[in-house]
Amino acid sequence: MSAPRHDVIVLGLGGMGSAAAYHLTRRGYSVLGLEKFGPAHDRGSSHGGSRIIRQSYFEDPAYVPLLLRAYELWEQLSVDSGRDVHSLTGGLFVGPPESTTFAGSLRAAQEWGLTHEVLDAADVHRRFPTIRPEPGQLALYEAKAGFARPELTVAAHLDLAARAGAELHFDEAALTWTDNGSGVRVTTAAGEYRADQLVICPGAWAPDILADLGVPITIERQVMYWIEPSGPADRWADMPIYIHETDAVEQIYGFPAIDGPAGGAKVAFFRKGVECTPETIDRQVHEEEKAQMRHRVQRLLPHLDGPVLDSATCMYSTTPDHNFVIARHPRHSAVSVACGFSGHGFKFVPVVGEILADLVADGRTDHPIGLFDPTRMAQL
Repeated sequence: MSAPRHDVIVLGLGGMGSAAAYHLTRRGYSVLGLEKFGPAHDRGSSHGGSRIIRQSYFEDPAYVPLLLRAYELWEQLSVDSGRDVHSLTGGLFVGPPESTTFAGSLRAAQEWGLTHEVLDAADVHRRFPTIRPEPGQLALYEAKAGFARPELTVAAHLDLAARAGAELHFDEAALTWTDNGSGVRVTTAAGEYRADQLVICPGAWAPDILADLGVPITIERQVMYWIEPSGPADRWADMPIYIHETDAVEQIYGFPAIDGPAGGAKVAFFRKGVECTPETIDRQVHEEEKAQMRHRVQRLLPHLDGPVLDSATCMYSTTPDHNFVIARHPRHSAVSVACGFSGHGFKFVPVVGEILADLVADGRTDHPIGLFDPTRMAQL
């Protein structure tokens, strides 16, 4: 006896896939979700306790309209789920005046009329005593920046999707998928499933699952660290999130001690990974890596000087231009894809789910996603 046919199969239930399942079920679609691991797992890119959210987007001001909608959906998800999936702490984007981190953030804030302040190094240290930029550096302060909790976000979307009728299968990896012109088929070790449409949110498994997409995606190992701070506990709990760039164009990012000083303050390098695959990633964090992180962070936070209390790895799935891929598959009209989030995608999770639901419903979206068209790679 064959399995019942669904309206949509969602392949991958991490950050983007869980949001897609939620938005599709809200619109009345019959949804089957398939996930290689368990719910809200730590094997991909949607874990680690916190992810920065911000609107003054130094990567490209074109992302700002999506962020404004994402913020509305973060609020909606908090209300609908009853979970504190995000918090606003304020954010500092610090670097030399011409740096991407500062100048790019300022450009986005000015272009979109976002509320912000420009602070010099002394201003920053007076307001936030734990943070001490180098003389001559500037900071853009955005009060609406903060962090999302990735595991809670994924769990919230999954729970709401299941409550609305989605059928979710965990620990069931897809072996193959096909689009035969009259629908899609996905095969797993447990059987074969059919649907009218397929949404693929593969994370670091994109190079294999979407081999015919025409987008070269590099998988990179990244490391997150939790370091014990010194000094008054309230200073570390009340500080903003931050991104700091040096003259050498090296960026780190970090968070308050969101679970109390005993849990450490999280910090990491941005775009300082090594290439890997999901099968070959080194999950061990080595002592020399911890020492390098402790040394680097003290250039901005001299009192974040205790031992590394914990560490974890995750993966970036990076496109050549660091922009996302969100589109109908150029070769398969019944397939929509979301991948290549290049280390800066989690803040968009709610709106990506909404966009994928639009693509399923109408084959298009009113959201500005031209930047994410996979066919752009032919022009690079």
